[in-house]
Amino acid sequence: ENNQANVYAAFETLLEELEAQIDTVNSNGAAAFAERDYDRARGALDRAGQLTEFRGKITALRTEWQEVTGVRLSNGALIPATNEQPATDEQPATPELVTRRSSNRLQRGLRTPEPAYYQPILQALHSLGGRANMNDVLDRVKELMQGTLTEYDYQPLNSDPEVPRWRNAAQWARNAMVKEGLLKTDSPRGTWEISDGGRQLLIQR
Repeated sequence: ENNQANVYAAFETLLEELEAQIDTVNSNGAAAFAERDYDRARGALDRAGQLTEFRGKITALRTEWQEVTGVRLSNGALIPATNEQPATDEQPATPELVTRRSSNRLQRGLRTPEPAYYQPILQALHSLGGRANMNDVLDRVKELMQGTLTEYDYQPLNSDPEVPRWRNAAQWARNAMVKEGLLKTDSPRGTWEISDGGRQLLIQR
């Protein structure tokens, strides 16, 4: 069994659970603010900040593990390191095989990883003039990723049945891109805007 791909899937599962917890805390905070319970709202905001910071640490650990093991990503799919041994003499280990062999818990983690959204987000923004409303960007990203997104990506979040997993992952990818300087940090709320660094990466690809 390809343990490297399973570990990556476990990271994705953990990140998804953290995101669901952050969404819940944010919803509770919004409800508290609407009720003018400002102490509870501030507590929720602080808690969401702590969880988001912790999520960032898990993301960094995932990246570090990926670099150590040599597992690569290609269009969102896991590509095992070249020295990985086949699962059997007849059938080499693949992401699909790993999915079948893994527990249901690990299967939940095999969503399209955040880095796979970077290029589509940049392309979407470029086609929209470099700056656009979040919903317009995500609509374009969905079109660009039709050959990449899986059935799992289109399933709704447990924390919000109205939101598909791919959309949530794209929004987290946007946060990471802001930190990496690929998108601007000072854009108005609800607006995504490409930075000079993002344009350079788009040209390089």
